[in-house]
Amino acid sequence: MAASKGGRGLLHQLRSLSICSNSSTFSLRGFSSEPLLTDHDYERRRRIMEAKPVVMGSNSNRTGVIAVKCGMTALWDKWGARVPVSVLWVDDNIVTQVKTLETDCTTALQIGCGQKKAKHLRKPEVGHFRAQGVPLKRKLKEFPVTEDALLPPGTSISVRHFVPGQYVDVTSINRGKGFQGGMKRWGFSGMPASHGASLSHRSIGSTGQRDAPGKVFKGKKMPGRMGGKQQTVKNVWVYKIDPKRNLMWVRGQVPGAEGNFVFIKDAVYRKPDTAMLPFPTYFAPSDEETEDLEPLVADLGEIDPFMAAD
Repeated sequence: MAASKGGRGLLHQLRSLSICSNSSTFSLRGFSSEPLLTDHDYERRRRIMEAKPVVMGSNSNRTGVIAVKCGMTALWDKWGARVPVSVLWVDDNIVTQVKTLETDCTTALQIGCGQKKAKHLRKPEVGHFRAQGVPLKRKLKEFPVTEDALLPPGTSISVRHFVPGQYVDVTSINRGKGFQGGMKRWGFSGMPASHGASLSHRSIGSTGQRDAPGKVFKGKKMPGRMGGKQQTVKNVWVYKIDPKRNLMWVRGQVPGAEGNFVFIKDAVYRKPDTAMLPFPTYFAPSDEETEDLEPLVADLGEIDPFMAAD
């Protein structure tokens, strides 16, 4: 035991030694949390953090946003077709932390949503927000991005981050149903409902085998806890956005109950056209008035003619 502790201490001391690229001497980091970066690395990091629109590449990956599910409704397009939609509210999203290859060995953006008072947060959480120089947020979520999609802390991300007509993936915690039987949980047909099937109409039937193997295999569909798990609905179509109220309408269902947080990002399988997306996000002009903006609606027939027949 003593040898193993000594080995771990030696490894810790070796890891604390780093070699500067512009110097031939060793430097001891000790307990400092500051990364050992050269002037070139700092200049490169500052250049990446500029909040300005750039050209989106074919392999670029934008950040997602955090929204609040408001509920479901229905809209009608100009042809009179009924479009079932879910309403999502992008509540004051900003960048609260930036992770780079030099400091965290990854490139990601931490997004904060909503507002919260300091007395309702833990002290480490308050310290995290103050260290980053951003307001206190109610919900945090980290989104992996490519290096060209990094944004400086405090950058605001509105609903215009998405464009009507594109596809997105929506992730949330679905509704919990509690402990349910096999018919509700898995769609089993149940046992015979005629005479002789006493008190076993909704039973799932036999679950095991004969003498061999004489056991119930793992993964057998049986009664148990249903729902309350993270679920992702892929290829959800953005039908309409309202920049004035930061609302967006997506076609179809969204997991979770009303008031739940949902995480929205660009679709993985039905990738949108890079020319139509603002990259790394939408930057509003200085003379733009949000109150004068009108809702943007996608053309149901022109975007996907097969969807109009649903």
